[in-house]
Amino acid sequence: MQLLKKQHPKAVHHCFAYRMGTDKNNFRASDDGEPSSTAGKPILGQIDTRKLTDMLIIVVRYFGASLLGVPGLINAYKSAAAMVLQLVPPIQKPVTVCYEINFDYTRMNEVMRWFKTFDCEIQEQEMQLFCSLTADIPKAALHEIKRVFADMPDVEIKIIG
Repeated sequence: MQLLKKQHPKAVHHCFAYRMGTDKNNFRASDDGEPSSTAGKPILGQIDTRKLTDMLIIVVRYFGASLLGVPGLINAYKSAAAMVLQLVPPIQKPVTVCYEINFDYTRMNEVMRWFKTFDCEIQEQEMQLFCSLTADIPKAALHEIKRVFADMPDVEIKIIG
């Protein structure tokens, strides 16, 4: 926010709203000096209408609001947030769980093939005679990938985060 205020030092208001996390319970809306619930709440409403999470919208406004009135302010902030969400397509990312997978080097091709099949994202790897990977595994694929690895000898999978 401080960087944005430096970029727009003559702006009168920097109103924002965000919603974070898969449970969507982490959120905030700020009117930044505008009349109560005329800025942050309409911005948050646009995020919620589209059922988005891990989203922050900041609307920077230069001109004073006395000419718009409360309904005009609400409409201005709501419209600004709606335009942003129309122009910038949301990025859909799977919810993941971090696991460590240890296996014999001879299992490398099989393990990597299953990682690719389930869209796992490798964070760290150590490849030697015995290999170790730290990977983010999509929750939707977790049951299946655990079953696959349980059927492979010399492969151990454990949650780390």
